[in-house]
Amino acid sequence: MRKMVGAEFNELVAFFDGMARTKWLGAIHDTLKEKTGSWQDQDVLDVGCGTGRLLLRGADEAASLTGLDLSTEMIKASQQNFFYHEYSQKSEFIVGDACQLPFSSQQFDLVVSTCVMFLLPVPQEGIREMLRVTKQGGAIAMLNPSVKMSQQEAFQYCKNHGITGFEQTTMLKWANVSTKRHRYDEEGLRLLLQQEGAQDVEHHSVLEGLAMITYAKKR
Repeated sequence: MRKMVGAEFNELVAFFDGMARTKWLGAIHDTLKEKTGSWQDQDVLDVGCGTGRLLLRGADEAASLTGLDLSTEMIKASQQNFFYHEYSQKSEFIVGDACQLPFSSQQFDLVVSTCVMFLLPVPQEGIREMLRVTKQGGAIAMLNPSVKMSQQEAFQYCKNHGITGFEQTTMLKWANVSTKRHRYDEEGLRLLLQQEGAQDVEHHSVLEGLAMITYAKKR
């Protein structure tokens, strides 16, 4: 599986920002924020931050917010969003590779990543890096498609819930990419995380089992 390059995503900023603002993905971001608890006084990193929409949910609480993305244009959009919302003083956005994070070990209290790990040629490398830069006793949280995810299942979900137009398009595109990359069952992802130094792994089903939020502590 070929390595991703940032240029692939530079022209998709508007699409991904729109996707992050859909009701279905917005609700998942809300749930992920809820499952990670308060970000009060925490240093938080989002790996594959896109346009920064997830980080904005905890911007009032966190001590610092850092976003990393492979795309220079996504980083520019994140910087603009945080400037607009007046959070520039506590945020930093960096172009970088999820498999080679340019941060010190044990630098962050919380590391999150949505719609990214499953895209990597070797997701375990990205997960290992997430845990490396997490402080001892800190936590990571991810969103990944489950083994149940497919275009057919995603289309049926949209049909059942009256999801149409751009909202439907984004979900079907995510489903299509997931079938070509990586999908997880709970036990397989739990074992992978434990092998890399995580504990207290919890899975939270979303989209009626088509995807899952995974939360784990660093040993």
